[in-house]
Amino acid sequence: MSARTAFIAGSLAFAVGAVALGFGLAHFGASGGATATQPSSVGGPFQLVDQNGATVTEADVKGKPYLVFFGFTHCPDVCPTALSEMTQTYDALGPDADKLQALFVTVDPARDTPEALKEYLSSFSPRIRGLTGSQGQVDAAVKTFRAYARKVPLEGDNYTMDHTALVYLMDRNGAFVQPLNLKREPADVAAELRRYL
Repeated sequence: MSARTAFIAGSLAFAVGAVALGFGLAHFGASGGATATQPSSVGGPFQLVDQNGATVTEADVKGKPYLVFFGFTHCPDVCPTALSEMTQTYDALGPDADKLQALFVTVDPARDTPEALKEYLSSFSPRIRGLTGSQGQVDAAVKTFRAYARKVPLEGDNYTMDHTALVYLMDRNGAFVQPLNLKREPADVAAELRRYL
């Protein structure tokens, strides 16, 4: 087999596998958009407080697909970039934007009070809901989503946080679908999300 033939065969195999994976991750229900078909250990019960002081649990976000991103307001680059990309995606969704929820869950509740989250999120889409809570509640949410967060001491009493940088796509039933790649044109991200709306 020539190198060119091997390349074409490999590309076709990859494409077929990608299509099969896509159909394995979601199916279309009669009452709405696509939903996850595979059971997952990602996601589940949580209880936190939003930037307006309202209690939020997993039951409150069921009924619409939603995005979950773990971060913190003192994050220098990854978090504001992800939130900007979410904002651009909401803009690209146009009239469909109200059909998608987004949660920004802090991994730094000591500094990220509801008031701090409200001020921080004012620079992004108003549809992004910031969530915080006690250290125990935040730790439980991190564990529920199989995320990672660790405090990293800096000079003096300062610190930063290492954390999972995935954007979780959850279906309208609260089941994990897949990580969402925001490193694309917002219109392409919006087109993918519309499958689940």
